[in-house]
Amino acid sequence: MCAVLFKGDCGWEEEKDPDLCYAMLFVQIENSCFFPDIFVCLPELMLILKNRNMLGKRIGQWALLAAISCCLSIGEACAQKKDFGNLARYSKENAMLPKPAKKEKRVVFLGNSITEGWVRTHPDFFKTNGYIGRGISGQTSYQFLLRFREDVINLSPALVVINAGTNDVAENTNPYNEDYTFGNIVSMVELAKVNKIKVILTSVLPAAAFKWRMEIKDAPQKIQALNTRIKAYAEANKIPFVDYYQAMVSADNKALNSRYTKDGVHPTGEGYDVMEPLIKAAIEKAL
Repeated sequence: MCAVLFKGDCGWEEEKDPDLCYAMLFVQIENSCFFPDIFVCLPELMLILKNRNMLGKRIGQWALLAAISCCLSIGEACAQKKDFGNLARYSKENAMLPKPAKKEKRVVFLGNSITEGWVRTHPDFFKTNGYIGRGISGQTSYQFLLRFREDVINLSPALVVINAGTNDVAENTNPYNEDYTFGNIVSMVELAKVNKIKVILTSVLPAAAFKWRMEIKDAPQKIQALNTRIKAYAEANKIPFVDYYQAMVSADNKALNSRYTKDGVHPTGEGYDVMEPLIKAAIEKAL
């Protein structure tokens, strides 16, 4: 069974739930460039060093530090050669996609694992409506902007739906800076407008915490602040804004309502059931 060791409020904790392990692993595999087998082995090594007295606690601590340093060095070297924006992810699908027919109004959904999981969980929603999903797990708005031409502009859509911000707040690629994240979203809107592509902006989904970044304690406040800013920008520029947040938030702790998620971040089928009529109505109105 796959297990991930992470640092929680009470020290090192082990996670064995497959869904939660996936959510924690994709950040490293997609962004930090650790080789998956090394990353998976690392928690096992941590557990061994934590639970066994290998010639004393100090030797165990130094061995653990050496193991982590080794993996970080490998990840850093690999990152220099890695396609940071993962432009290759949909390159084959994009190449096979024909130009839109004369009266076709193509719609592209640009996002992270929430969008990618949507296509996987409810494929019929995309097939029936002719929507194109371009979500990549773990990505931040910085990476969206890098691949905006390949995964949006070059597909000649009539409209793009942008859902960005979750992984920025989770600091998947760098420390969170609201100005930078908001600027990336604005840049994507401006690129779309220049290319005569309509835009729908959407709120960041609620999240009280991120299992893979438990040291981040103020996620709800950051998400609310970013959503307020995106909504104000959308209203000022007459851009449709779809508020998933208000429809899915738990009033108690500003978390994603437990009816709609298993891990507190990614929607289940029931969560997507809430999102679909909201975005479909906005798309039909915009087109």
